[in-house]
Amino acid sequence: MKAVTWHGKRDVRVDTVPDPVLKDPTDIVVRVTSTGLCGSDLHLYEVMGPFIDEGDILGHEPMGIVEEVGADVTEVKPGDRVVIPFNISCGTCFMCSRGLQSQCETTQVREHRTGAALFGYTKLYGQVPGGQAEYLRVPFGNTLPIKVPEGPADDRFVFLSDVLPTAWQAVEYAATRDSLVVLGLGPIGDMATRIAQHRGVETVIGVDLVPDRMARARAHGVTVLNVRDSHLVDHIRELTGGRGPEAVIDAVGMEAHGAPVAKMAHQAVGLLPDAIAARFMTTAGVDRLHALRLAIEIVRRGGTISVSGVYGGMADPLPMLTLFDKQVQLRMGQANVWHWVPEILPLLTDDDPLGVDTFATHHLPLDEAPHAYQVFQRKEDNAVKVLLRP
Repeated sequence: MKAVTWHGKRDVRVDTVPDPVLKDPTDIVVRVTSTGLCGSDLHLYEVMGPFIDEGDILGHEPMGIVEEVGADVTEVKPGDRVVIPFNISCGTCFMCSRGLQSQCETTQVREHRTGAALFGYTKLYGQVPGGQAEYLRVPFGNTLPIKVPEGPADDRFVFLSDVLPTAWQAVEYAATRDSLVVLGLGPIGDMATRIAQHRGVETVIGVDLVPDRMARARAHGVTVLNVRDSHLVDHIRELTGGRGPEAVIDAVGMEAHGAPVAKMAHQAVGLLPDAIAARFMTTAGVDRLHALRLAIEIVRRGGTISVSGVYGGMADPLPMLTLFDKQVQLRMGQANVWHWVPEILPLLTDDDPLGVDTFATHHLPLDEAPHAYQVFQRKEDNAVKVLLRP
């Protein structure tokens, strides 16, 4: 089969690799019909080389048709249409039973002290072959796949794999009906603003610097500000009663702009031998904390910061005195996909209140994945969300 594979910094290729096969009696094999390109894939594209091997298959946002099922699979059958969550969870362990599928105790990568394994995402999360491929082996065939109806185009459902539950959890963790600032208007931030509006948040403000992304959010009725505005903090306070927003979502993570020193650190790490670079990244920390620090500055006293942007690194300094003094609540984590599916799935109707049918800006064949990564990484051609079609 064809699959998108990692070969080095900014070097992904479409290779021919062996087809996946059933290994356990509860496995299924899915023929992928759509698979997303995620902002966190850019971390692999740019800086996570120490934790990935050449030839690893990327991608964690797939959906498709069940082709094969193991002997013990009873909940899906060949021909069923399914979306595959990005976190690999058993659905039955202590954590899964509490709605914390991202912490699944069956797939936790204990060697690296991390949570549930992920499709297509480095040794830190199990080094499981990903979904940017023609076929995907999926474990826990009775509990992991999300069965969806026939009929509508893939765009109606594919975002259940990551974008929708990640944005939904970010808004849920923000816990406001009053005022919300979303930092970063990429796929997650954009969808978070739509979910917040749908759930009745009175004031929704988006902050970014990419004109196309800002215009896209503005078209959905979001008040949009430029992060490079020298009076950004003052303008946010003017829009939120002088106190700042009750909640802030950091949908940026370590892809933040405006931190040249950290950018240089990321680039320097890429020049180190893998063993040394891995140790440096997990102990010294090279994250760009511009967005998180901005969230801490602008959030109302007694407010909440919800972090959905991915951070990596262990020793980034945080302004703990400010967090404590402002009595800020901080919530974060990988999305617990299945926990939110029952709330989201009823919204994926012909009414399309969240605009999923037109959410993707680009649909490209799998063969064009290297170009797709380049365009998405450079934020060219209005690339906000890219779907690949095997």
